Amino acid sequence: MKEGDIERNIMKKLKLGLVGCGFLGNIIADAWRDGLLEEYEFSGCMSRTMESTQTLSEKTGCKACGSLEELLALKPDYVVEAASPAVVKDVAEKVLLNGSNLIILSIGAFADSEFMKKIMETARKAGVRVHLASGAIGGFDVLRTAALMSGGIQSSITTEKGPESLEGTPIFRESLLTEAAKTEVFAGNAKDAIALFPTKVNVAVATALATSGPKKTGVTIRSVPGFRGDDHKIEVVGEEVHAVVDIYSKTSAIAGWSVVALLRNLVSPIVF
Repeated sequence: MKEGDIERNIMKKLKLGLVGCGFLGNIIADAWRDGLLEEYEFSGCMSRTMESTQTLSEKTGCKACGSLEELLALKPDYVVEAASPAVVKDVAEKVLLNGSNLIILSIGAFADSEFMKKIMETARKAGVRVHLASGAIGGFDVLRTAALMSGGIQSSITTEKGPESLEGTPIFRESLLTEAAKTEVFAGNAKDAIALFPTKVNVAVATALATSGPKKTGVTIRSVPGFRGDDHKIEVVGEEVHAVVDIYSKTSAIAGWSVVALLRNLVSPIVF
């Protein structure tokens, strides 16, 4: 079903598919099970391991799929990606050509401008849409508005994290665990940031896409001793506007809930 047909089929439940059955995928599944997504039929799910797929399937009653092809055979109206930028690159085109709309959490995949262009063209030809979930930040509406109001805007995002959350990335060093003060561990642009740690800075790419692009959006990451969670401060400055969005989240759960909010908005008679 194409998005333009939703109003004509409002009494018919929309089929929902899920790619990624980890922490974020389970938030979406739990919200559906708890009655927050009544307009949707949870049709199927798939993940990196069959064990996590089966676990989510059992709690929702949806089909546990062993492949993307099996999931797409269910003809979902919407497919939610809650996995990784690499998975987005693997599944996006196939989902769209299947006639399914796609909801993406791992926005970092679109730091690759050629990939983004290809997906935009594919969605347009297939008559479906790609929705970028607000994830851990939100405020896309005001960021886009500010960017449209003024030419030559300056956009930036400053992220503060606990040093433990940086482990396994190229910028981590053991001394961060014992340092007493905030330490700047990265300064560059969104394109450089996503190349350095592809699973850590989806918010930076989301900010860039909503404002001045990956090469022109400044990114600063700071390690903060004893800090738990993430604090993202986004700033857009133009001739006529100065917008600041500052979001703290204790865990990544806010990203999963942003998908739930998006799905509800898609079928609401009043759209925010």
